[in-house]
Amino acid sequence: MNKAKPILAAAALSLGVLYLGFGVDRRDFWSLFLAFALAFSAYLALLYRPAAERLPWLIGLGIVLRVALVFAFPRLSDDVYRFIWDGSLVASGHNPFAHLPAHYLLPENSVAGLTPELFALLNSPEYYTIYPPVAQGVFTLAAWLSPGSWYGAAVVMKLFLLACELGTLWVFWRLLQGGAKTQVLASVPPGEEQGKSDKTPWPPTNLLLYWLNPLILIEIMGNLHFEGAMVFFLLLAYYLLRQHRWVAAAAGMAASVASKLLPLLLLPYLIRRLWGRPFWVFSVAFGGACLLFFAPMLLAGFPAGFGDSLDLYFRKFEFNASLYYLARAYGYYEIGWNQIARFGPLLAKAAAAGILLLALLDRRRDWNTLPAGWLMAFVLYLLCATTVHPWYLSVPIALCCFTRWRFPLLWSFLIMLTYTNYVTVPYAENLWLVGVEYVAVAVFAGAEWWRYSVKNAKAGRRESD
Repeated sequence: MNKAKPILAAAALSLGVLYLGFGVDRRDFWSLFLAFALAFSAYLALLYRPAAERLPWLIGLGIVLRVALVFAFPRLSDDVYRFIWDGSLVASGHNPFAHLPAHYLLPENSVAGLTPELFALLNSPEYYTIYPPVAQGVFTLAAWLSPGSWYGAAVVMKLFLLACELGTLWVFWRLLQGGAKTQVLASVPPGEEQGKSDKTPWPPTNLLLYWLNPLILIEIMGNLHFEGAMVFFLLLAYYLLRQHRWVAAAAGMAASVASKLLPLLLLPYLIRRLWGRPFWVFSVAFGGACLLFFAPMLLAGFPAGFGDSLDLYFRKFEFNASLYYLARAYGYYEIGWNQIARFGPLLAKAAAAGILLLALLDRRRDWNTLPAGWLMAFVLYLLCATTVHPWYLSVPIALCCFTRWRFPLLWSFLIMLTYTNYVTVPYAENLWLVGVEYVAVAVFAGAEWWRYSVKNAKAGRRESD
């Protein structure tokens, strides 16, 4: 790549991302998708054989884009309004899990800032909130610092996510700075690792897979999704595990769970790697940290409404699913109506059982291979989920930086096709596009698996010779 090409690619990435952050209309799908395609093409161009000397300015580009997006009010997601609603409740001394939003529209239950205009913008007013304590704490801080200003509250929340993203960058740098110098898009699998280490064998440029990914930029910093906090604390826990700092690692993992509950699914992969005294130290510390994080919610009596909403999540919500849509089609054929209440919880249990089985079958004890196990566990969860939004791919994109797998990158492009659902009101899903998304990702992942299987087989034959 000559000197002009990376500059043009950086400009194209910036143009696409900033348009999606500041100018796009969610109902204008073609404008949205073309801007994302421009940004993603530029992203791939920057990833192709990135020179080590360009790494600092590419990191700087990611920082500049994130700082700019702090000041963009979310345009592609309306979750921010529930964030503001919950934060206003807690800032006023109310329990956000106690009542449905409509309760506060009654004159005798009114709360400052909870207006009919804000209520009308909530995307799920008939459900209890499902956001865990780290998110609720940030919502509350935003409502307290910026009462009466939705934009100001969004900026406060984005500043927290910016801090998380910078923390993620620091963790990436610490883990990757000792890696081999190789291509970002064609990494080699790591060897076994013994003992304590804070560095992986992957090249430092691998952090660009996450740091410049347009989906990460748009969905975390643009659309204000707290997967950014979950990713930071999860990677921090991984970094601390490699250093054998069990208590600190447990606190990091607990913070990730307190940001989003999903990292609970990854815990089985630690059993074999920690077995012995470290396992018990980590387990006690993790349990204690979770109690501290969730104590305010437990004391406020959140479990009933929170549990109801989680149950409804698996029994009623459906968006961009894979295995569930196949099961739903079978249900229509078998009975003639949607059986999400049956298949949703069943697939959730299947995902949990499958992840536990994969973890038990994984006999590796080194830390280099842990991200690959976590990646497959998270992908299995997404395949069994009834709802898969674009920002759900934040964890797979982050984890693939420490593995040979690149199919999450293709997925991060194709999943943006789901925004075609918002062209009409109410939204209508195009199942053909869903099929294209999952078939293409499956074929690409299968090709990757075949490639590495053949490569490993050839390596085995050479060793035997």
